[in-house]
Amino acid sequence: MPAVTADTMTLPRLDAPVPTGRPRPVRSVTTAPRGFEGEGFPVRRAFAGVDLADLDPFVHMDQMGEVEYGVGEPKGTPWHPHRGFETFTYLMEGTFLHQDSHGGGGVIENGGTQYMTAGSGILHIETPPESLVMSGGLFHGIQLWINLPRAKKWLAPAYQPLEGTDVTLASSTDGGALVRVLAGTVAGHTGPGRSQSPIAIVHATLAPGARLELPWRTDFNALVYALSGTGAVGPLGHPVEGGQLAVLGAGDHLVVDAAPGQSAASPTLEVLLLGGAPLREPVVQYGPFVMNSRAEIIQALEDYQSGRFGVIPEGAIMPHRA
Repeated sequence: MPAVTADTMTLPRLDAPVPTGRPRPVRSVTTAPRGFEGEGFPVRRAFAGVDLADLDPFVHMDQMGEVEYGVGEPKGTPWHPHRGFETFTYLMEGTFLHQDSHGGGGVIENGGTQYMTAGSGILHIETPPESLVMSGGLFHGIQLWINLPRAKKWLAPAYQPLEGTDVTLASSTDGGALVRVLAGTVAGHTGPGRSQSPIAIVHATLAPGARLELPWRTDFNALVYALSGTGAVGPLGHPVEGGQLAVLGAGDHLVVDAAPGQSAASPTLEVLLLGGAPLREPVVQYGPFVMNSRAEIIQALEDYQSGRFGVIPEGAIMPHRA
């Protein structure tokens, strides 16, 4: 899982939590079920079985892969609509092409991210390029849905293409963990992603036996999702492994420990740390629409069917068939 790597001994160090600080306790640990998305690429439904009140302002997250595709096997999504939220796509391995009905588009790869504000409505596609379809290869990423507050659900759509080189890097106090701040500000380090809702997104790699103590805003919720490897979360050391989500309680910093012994397939503990200021608004989701009421969902369906989300551009990207 290369994403963006660096020598942790040369990076800025995170400040240690104050001695009187309160580490966030673990409230629950759930295991993400496996499924398929889009044209059939494998995912783990990271938030399955978790109360939306614990996730707020997040509503959905898929871990895409990790999968080693054979020749002709890579798949993505066809053109499809969204309204009422933002998508955050982060690729650690592989390549995705993005294009939307409002002029956004680009290539996501090598630790890069894309931020798409669906707002009042958008059509888009995410699909592997022809070269990856024809060669096969490793693919691994995350797609996160971030709810928009009621007052911003009708914003004009927008797109932020962010390269892996844009990511803000830091290391743990002892240099045993590489911290990538993808969005928001954590311990004085600000990532490139800009959301309409106050959030923080961090990807951390912990060497075997390493500990990460990360200051965290007390008004944010806190989620720790293990991408791969084994370890423990919280002051009591609740065990976690790849594909598990820990929901944390109140406090001012997160504690994550990597197990001293990791497997050859997953030599480090890889975690995604998520938090945000809860919106505390009604959430009604129907497929790719996230609104505040059933009436708004019906309106979204009617607007999509009437072509009010825009049109697929002439000469648009289409899924490549081997």
